[in-house]
Amino acid sequence: MEFKHLVEAAEKWCSGNPFDLIFAEENDERRLDFYAEPGVSFYVLCPGGTDTFHVWSESEDCLPFLQLAQDYISSCGKKTLLEVLEKVFTSFRPLLGLPDLDDDSFEHYHADMEGEPGSDHQQMGVSQQ
Repeated sequence: MEFKHLVEAAEKWCSGNPFDLIFAEENDERRLDFYAEPGVSFYVLCPGGTDTFHVWSESEDCLPFLQLAQDYISSCGKKTLLEVLEKVFTSFRPLLGLPDLDDDSFEHYHADMEGEPGSDHQQMGVSQQ
């Protein structure tokens, strides 16, 4: 993706959360810097070819929170800038003073899994005696 399109996507993403895009550079590296009060900052190095995204912060207070996002980036499959930014935002919620998001679909899935197996599970060749 062209760098200008990445910058546009980052600016659009910032309109829906407390972060501001404070710096965008394509010369030495394709880098987007973000900042939010109270002193939460990070940057994203954007791929140029077959590389993947990389997130980092020059603030030692922020670094531990970026591990979740970096693990996500390293997992299988290509990620988009918006997917990476959303993962960073989720991991920074405690630093921003925002409540953790409840993943209702995940809780709903586990609610369905709890309790006794239903009659449909008996068809799998396991006798319950």
